[in-house]
Amino acid sequence: MAPRAGTRLTRGHVAVGAAALVTGGLAYVGLADPHRPGFLFPPCPFKALTGLECPGCGGIRMTHDVLHGDLAAAVTDNVFAFVGLPLLAVWLLVRWRRGQRLMPVAAMVTIAVAAIVWTVVRNLPGFPLVPTFVTG
Repeated sequence: MAPRAGTRLTRGHVAVGAAALVTGGLAYVGLADPHRPGFLFPPCPFKALTGLECPGCGGIRMTHDVLHGDLAAAVTDNVFAFVGLPLLAVWLLVRWRRGQRLMPVAAMVTIAVAAIVWTVVRNLPGFPLVPTFVTG
């Protein structure tokens, strides 16, 4: 539905809408269990095409585990996202508060290289290499 003539979509409207979408998504992931078959979420297109896990595969399961306080399972699902996303968020917040450009080219290249390396490592035979004291 188009806004009426004379109305403006402000940053506040966008922020409220984004917060509602994020809250709804987190509520769904927290209440439903992405570890079980039948979880209503589209499959990863990269994995569907190649059979390999992308850098984000396991991110929904990781989010579910974090929401339920199971940090060990979250690390197992996707340690790259578990560690990297909070670090990226803090780094972006600091740069934003300082009035700096959020994503310089060097940062984008670093993130891309890290994602490619993580994709290769997580698809190596025998991964994850979990020590026996962790698994029992």
